[in-house]
Amino acid sequence: MSTSKPLVVQTEHLDEGAAAWLGERCELVRCSSGDKRFLELLERAEGLVIRTYTLVNRAFLEGAPRLKVIGRAGVGLDNVDVAACQERGIKVFNTPDANTTAVVEYVVGLMLDATRPRLFLQSAVEMERWKELRQELKARRQLRQLTLGIWGLGRIGKRLARVAGALDMRVIYHDVLEIAPEERWGAEPVGREELCERADVLSVHVDGRASNRGLVGTDALGRCKSDVIFINTSRGFVVDNHALADFMLGHPAACAMLDVHDPEPFDGTYPLLEIDNVHLAPHIASATVLANENMSWVVKDVWRVLSGEA
Repeated sequence: MSTSKPLVVQTEHLDEGAAAWLGERCELVRCSSGDKRFLELLERAEGLVIRTYTLVNRAFLEGAPRLKVIGRAGVGLDNVDVAACQERGIKVFNTPDANTTAVVEYVVGLMLDATRPRLFLQSAVEMERWKELRQELKARRQLRQLTLGIWGLGRIGKRLARVAGALDMRVIYHDVLEIAPEERWGAEPVGREELCERADVLSVHVDGRASNRGLVGTDALGRCKSDVIFINTSRGFVVDNHALADFMLGHPAACAMLDVHDPEPFDGTYPLLEIDNVHLAPHIASATVLANENMSWVVKDVWRVLSGEA
């Protein structure tokens, strides 16, 4: 049914409150890019709201002659050809700080998973077994004994440095940019080689630029400690999967905890499957109700463009 309101297509999940807010102002249609209705809707859409798995490239934009604005409910813009959008005069918005706290909490949780074994009892045990469990679950290392290496000191990296410092961890970082001392939260800048060599925990937080593809490969891993805890919550493509698989198979005391992957979802050929010291999660670092709400309110920027506001 035609309407005088501008059409906005929502291709992926949004917080219901944010979607309802936009739906009161626009003709909001929820339709995935794989739906048979999508191309017809895209042809007359003035706005588009996406998340992670809608790829907006030049071919996509050719089918969207009326598009004025794209809102990405998330942090990076890896799935949007921003240059092509700029050529067309299409405004692009994202939510850079919406999930920072959620991701940092998740990374700290992973560090604790790797260092502090936990068991919850469902039934009574005899004293002898009670004593055995206390010995079996004794942590070999506390976080305050470890050096955290942060590869990429952006919003998430800075917040992680702050939290790790509060836990008395030594924090070092490597970044391609100069970071002012007052923004480091006590983290020490080092070269990428030193970062890999010194880190007990190496956590990656780099952006989606093409030069970061395969960033963590044979050279970087070859410099890591034999019992390193490697965490990636940034982008899947920054890791050379085959190199990481080889390293983990050769270093059973090490641990890899990956929340992002290349590709997503992975199939049975993924080289990191079935390796005991590799732990794979389904891209959930920012999967909290609050973070989803924060990301979803990109709809306000979409509406500002469609309504002619600054």
